[in-house]
Amino acid sequence: MATGFVKRRVATVLSIDGGGIRGIIPGSLLAFLESKLQELDGSQARIADYFDIIAGTSTGGLVATMLAAPNKENRPMYAAKDIIDFYLEHSPKIFPQKSNLLGPLSIFFGGPKYDGKYLRSLTNNLLGDLTITQTLTNVILPTFDMKLLQPVIFSTTEGKTNALKNARLADICVATSAAPTYLPAHFFTTKDPNGTSTRNFDLIDGAIAANNPALLAVSEIRNQIRMNTGEFAGVKPTERKGLVLSLGTGEAKSGVTYDAPTAANWSMINWVSYSGKTPIIDMFSSASSDMVDYHISTLFQSLDSKEWYLRIQGDMII
Repeated sequence: MATGFVKRRVATVLSIDGGGIRGIIPGSLLAFLESKLQELDGSQARIADYFDIIAGTSTGGLVATMLAAPNKENRPMYAAKDIIDFYLEHSPKIFPQKSNLLGPLSIFFGGPKYDGKYLRSLTNNLLGDLTITQTLTNVILPTFDMKLLQPVIFSTTEGKTNALKNARLADICVATSAAPTYLPAHFFTTKDPNGTSTRNFDLIDGAIAANNPALLAVSEIRNQIRMNTGEFAGVKPTERKGLVLSLGTGEAKSGVTYDAPTAANWSMINWVSYSGKTPIIDMFSSASSDMVDYHISTLFQSLDSKEWYLRIQGDMII
């Protein structure tokens, strides 16, 4: 379990990319991993028992929260094997397929593709007033503040020291999933325990900042080691190893993509919407994920620890 890894001076990180309904891909991988861990440690073993930090963006943020949020018995709210059924049950309601009188023009004049009401209701019902400091292991959930034009990273660690960042998990999940053109931006306010200070958040999808949040998690651990704080206090940096499992949600490496001769004639509208896709969003998300993979891979190789970093990313079947 996570405490055992800490004693053996191994900091463990699970990172889950954004990708909408494709969250079912890392969900399937985690179900397999958890089943193998249960063979070793018993049927009650859960993913959150084995990772010091679980980071997730967008749909990955939902999965991270499902794995780390406590139920009434103070155990993870969901077993990994339940994530697939969760997506199969709720995705058709979060992303309903319905006729639109505006047709293709709806992306420009009809607001976001989905109204987000079911997702907000679902997260509120499941998570209630649980805040990020109540998770069973440390979580990191990135968002982007469109008013400030800067990333806002929510974490269990910071929530414990900054009351105004100790937001409800339900609000963070809706915010990190608010992909532009697909789901509406999310506004909420936090207060300190005395009610004397407040902070407003105007948030959209965490993929704008970090579609692959693995580097955020690695930076968090390195910072705690440097500051000699948290779970990693008392261990010299040279004695600490890090294990990172980074899960993608699939990339469109085959089928219909884009090409320069066609894009050379695109207008601003085409960059936002082309053949039912969102080119500029797809490119930013893919580039962000791949660059994080490059940086972490380079870091671990430079430390002669490349075997401690595993990135799993597959091609989508289109």
